[in-house]
Amino acid sequence: MPLSSWAKNVQGLDPLDEDAGGTVFRDVILLALMGFVALVILMLPHVHPPLSKQSDDPLLGNVVVEIRWPEEIDADVDLWVQAPGDNPVGFSNRGGLYFDLLRDDLGAFQDVTSANQEMAYSRGVPAGEYIVNVHMYRNETGIWPVPVSVLVSLKTDVTKAATPVLRGKVELVRVDEEETVFRFIIDRDGKLDYGSVSHIYKKLHQPPASERL
Repeated sequence: MPLSSWAKNVQGLDPLDEDAGGTVFRDVILLALMGFVALVILMLPHVHPPLSKQSDDPLLGNVVVEIRWPEEIDADVDLWVQAPGDNPVGFSNRGGLYFDLLRDDLGAFQDVTSANQEMAYSRGVPAGEYIVNVHMYRNETGIWPVPVSVLVSLKTDVTKAATPVLRGKVELVRVDEEETVFRFIIDRDGKLDYGSVSHIYKKLHQPPASERL
């Protein structure tokens, strides 16, 4: 082909044809990217972190203490716990060296659910004596007695869930009544000494500073 003819053919290319090809290429890339994003979104609910990562969450706790009382009773029952060598932990002192009070349930007051429940979690399992008390702070219904269920769970292996080790129930019959539900010893291996379990009373409840004045 003569050079002059070839030059004429090149000069005669329609620039619109080049733009159309570029548009198609961009559309294909965009569709592929959208398909990849959609695939990732569909896979997310089926992806779970390793069990060890889930169990390392400090909120899961090593020693877990939970109390519950009937939903129909508008009462403020307080959980108090004490770890070895630590101060009592409850509504007026919500954190110690080992225990933290997760929730201070006030009964029906400022409560979005009907459940009456308080929980405390420990960080670590120091050897020594643990104490679990319940205290009747307020009862608006006048229903007596108020049955309170108590559950203590223990977890020493981060790859496993906490195991219930003690269950109990106490009936509170008046405002400001405090009862020791459990006293128990956990040994250096992180195991509960069932022979140490008792209900010998020890006061843990500490009123807030405003009430101590």
